[in-house]
Amino acid sequence: MRFVVAFIMAAAWPLAAQAGEKVDYEVGGAAYEGYSAKAQGASKGLVLIIHDWDGLTEYEEKRADMLAAKGYDAFAVDLYGKGNRPVETGAKKAETGKLYKDRDKMRALILGGLAEARKISDRPAVVMGYCFGGAATLELSRSGKADRIAGYATFHGGLSTPEGQGYSKDTAPILVAHGGADSSITMDHVAALSKELEEAGVPYEIQVYSGAPHGFTVFGSNRYRERADKQSWAAFEEFLATYLAGT
Repeated sequence: MRFVVAFIMAAAWPLAAQAGEKVDYEVGGAAYEGYSAKAQGASKGLVLIIHDWDGLTEYEEKRADMLAAKGYDAFAVDLYGKGNRPVETGAKKAETGKLYKDRDKMRALILGGLAEARKISDRPAVVMGYCFGGAATLELSRSGKADRIAGYATFHGGLSTPEGQGYSKDTAPILVAHGGADSSITMDHVAALSKELEEAGVPYEIQVYSGAPHGFTVFGSNRYRERADKQSWAAFEEFLATYLAGT
């Protein structure tokens, strides 16, 4: 394990121009709407993005475009259903609550999105997510049901393992990007996950960014911390280059 506490200030953050498109697909007979951004040039592999509790919005689309600009095929999945993008906090909690209570469905929806992504890019994949999407990413990693996965990455996501679940030693490498000032997902959660992954023999890396609160990568919010965002994105690019590029 490597702990990194970052203090370096970052320069302005250039965002990629929109390069992708919305994609309609179905899972279990229900309609969903993802977002696909193809690599600029030869593809280095596939990145599956799982949204936070807002649902799939322009935020995930921007991240997909950023990945496409770096040479990766990116697909943002939809776990809520086409047109279901909650705005009020209560509605967001309700949507995530449904999936936390039905984790089989959560996994099925992620796998359904992955299947759709592979119609567009049949490459080994890294799965990543933000906040709720980070928790969903780890949910998939524990399932053992996804094939050709080169790694998993979670940004300020939930880290707890539900009772009865666990990680197997053949789980693909995991990257955790966490804010040191996160009061929702605490350093106790980070330590517990580290212990669990260590005991399971899963390759992992945990990056902790000082002063960064929960949601530190969300552009335009009062929680956004440019330094931590850029540092964690650089760590993610290194992770992709190590475990995905060239596979």
